[in-house]
Amino acid sequence: MWKLEAPLSTVFRRRENDGEPVNDRRLRAAIAGGRITRITRGVYVDAPGWRRLKPQARHAQLVWEAAARTGSSLTFSHWAAAALHGIDILGPWPSDIDVTIGATTGGRSGGTFRRHACRHEEEVETEPWGRHRITTALQTAVDLTASMRFVEAVAVADQALWQRREGGALVSTKALVDAAHSRTGRGSARAARAADFAEPLSDSVRESHSRVLIHVMGFPPPELQARFTLSNGRSAFTDFFWREHRHIGEFDGVGKYRDPELLRGRTAEEVLLAEKDREDELRRQVSRFSRWRVPALDQPRLLFDILNAAGLPTTRPRPGR
Repeated sequence: MWKLEAPLSTVFRRRENDGEPVNDRRLRAAIAGGRITRITRGVYVDAPGWRRLKPQARHAQLVWEAAARTGSSLTFSHWAAAALHGIDILGPWPSDIDVTIGATTGGRSGGTFRRHACRHEEEVETEPWGRHRITTALQTAVDLTASMRFVEAVAVADQALWQRREGGALVSTKALVDAAHSRTGRGSARAARAADFAEPLSDSVRESHSRVLIHVMGFPPPELQARFTLSNGRSAFTDFFWREHRHIGEFDGVGKYRDPELLRGRTAEEVLLAEKDREDELRRQVSRFSRWRVPALDQPRLLFDILNAAGLPTTRPRPGR
């Protein structure tokens, strides 16, 4: 969550140079040398630090910069609020910053901001954020799911419900379902469908993506985060488990081998070997074990082939792509 502080604390803004003229030659040299990078007009940050940020954190940084530059009080919403709350999304983050305005407020989207007008009868739930306001996590999740395709909407809903988040879930299942079904107008059916399908145990948007494809392709609904006991007495939790078929399924993201936060001081080789040992033990406890990566989600027939070849039954034909 990036509500309390920006991802990067050291930011150079041309207009805040303590009244000193900016040395453009030195600025260009620092950019060319890869020491700093421009993230928006007149704003520069440490380049290595920026490269280490995940897309969600980068968008949150841009929201903080937009909030610092604007002279008026705004209500940040949709993708901007999602980044601040720590709600991840499928796909790229937008370049514009989302704000919600009243139904009678003038102004159109343009420049930095993308404006969303609420209807007269709508009550938008917000909370204070400095001198601005931000839509609540619940409001943000419903707003986004109402504007997305099913797979993207489920990923957002799952993120809002995620139980294993540090500090706990942002919203409860009942609150999300009630709010989605109470919404009226455009996108209300999309929001309700996503809320009904959402689960609190998907640990990443790619796990949510996988679960939607498994459903759409007619495979049985899996059990999420099933617990197995390893020989050393430690517990292992699997992404997907079809208990009736003794079949484990796991999405294999590359982050666990590259992200310093997930590596926890280990080398990528050490993590790979530990993952291999874990899989070998799990395989001895089940009949089938399937793994897939992002290409199988971008081309669903690849995931279909992986699960079908492992004997998992389906009620649908193989996808065309």
